[in-house]
Amino acid sequence: MKKLSLLSILMASVSLLFSQASLAACDEIHIGSAISLTGKYATNGIHAKNGYEYAIQKIKDAGGVMVDGKCYNFRVTYYDDESKGDRGATLAERLISQDKVQYMLGPYSSGLTKAIAPVTEKYQIPMVEAEGASRSLFNKGYKYLFAVLSTSEQYLASAVTLAAEMAEKQGKKASSVKVAVAVENDPFSLDIRAGVLDDAKKYGMKPVIDEQLPRDLSDMSAILTKVKLLKPDLLIVSGHSKGAATAVRQIGEQNIKVPMIAMTHCEAADVTGKFGATANDILCSTQWAETLSYSDPIFGTAGEYEAGFKKAYPEYKDKKVPYQTAQASAAVYVFKDAFERAGSLDKEKVRDALAATDMQTFYGGIKFSEAGNNIAKPMVLRQIQNGEYNVVAPSAFASHELNWPRN
Repeated sequence: MKKLSLLSILMASVSLLFSQASLAACDEIHIGSAISLTGKYATNGIHAKNGYEYAIQKIKDAGGVMVDGKCYNFRVTYYDDESKGDRGATLAERLISQDKVQYMLGPYSSGLTKAIAPVTEKYQIPMVEAEGASRSLFNKGYKYLFAVLSTSEQYLASAVTLAAEMAEKQGKKASSVKVAVAVENDPFSLDIRAGVLDDAKKYGMKPVIDEQLPRDLSDMSAILTKVKLLKPDLLIVSGHSKGAATAVRQIGEQNIKVPMIAMTHCEAADVTGKFGATANDILCSTQWAETLSYSDPIFGTAGEYEAGFKKAYPEYKDKKVPYQTAQASAAVYVFKDAFERAGSLDKEKVRDALAATDMQTFYGGIKFSEAGNNIAKPMVLRQIQNGEYNVVAPSAFASHELNWPRN
């Protein structure tokens, strides 16, 4: 029995050594990313970086990336673009020319993606990006740019449909809805404006306010004074995290009464944590929610992704995991899938595999059009209800009824 026990221990030890040797034998796939760690986009830049790193660790824990029978783990070199497009382009050049990366993960924001994409295209470097939603990115004929997220004109367009439905429930015509739009002067927000105004026009709605937010996004009181005067039925705001925080704060300070308010970046700006009940009943566009019925073999369900991420990053434990984080993880997962289907580290073969992507993930379906945007996943709207973010549209994904009117 003693001999048997010793033999069992020896065999277990050998097995462990082989397992450790196998893990140690994994080579690295080097990826580059210029990301906003300082500047006005730093909040979401850090969310994205955390999403990248969480996915890298999860993939490593699951056995790595298997390419032609060999194991690899991802390693990313990050540089801070300081939320500046020209610096982002310079850093992309540095990553490719000096650091010799052959693959890129995208920066944060449409503007910075727009600055970097010509560089990766020039060097024919496949880039999977998760944070640049502007539709203007996908009409340039780029062949090396792939985006996992839905394009920006879709973000708040469904709020227009909701406003039309509420008007009709009151016995009014949809065309009677008055719309106010206040957005940042950047590609992402201008696309949101275009999408909202296009949908409003379909219903015959009248835009009573159509203005750009101040450059530093720190004061929209002048616009809100007009809102008080003109009394719109729907207020649309898009100014990334800083703009969302400014909007919610000043809506409370100026006691703005609008039946429906919809904006972007609520979770990333932590408007519930910062402003409490002031944020209630605001509609927030989101690429992803933990309540959606998406799943995959690496991250599990959407809910399991959120729980696992919070365990790895306890600083998120008292708030929702931002969709910017989830889609960053999805971008890394897309790279794993493409490398394994390509069976090669050749960047052209990886590019072709990316173009043929058709997969289901915890983040939703991912399938790229010829232009490189994801055509397999819808946007959803969540409403802040007593401090909780609940999906209210589209109806196929709704977990809660819409609270309306807001005030």
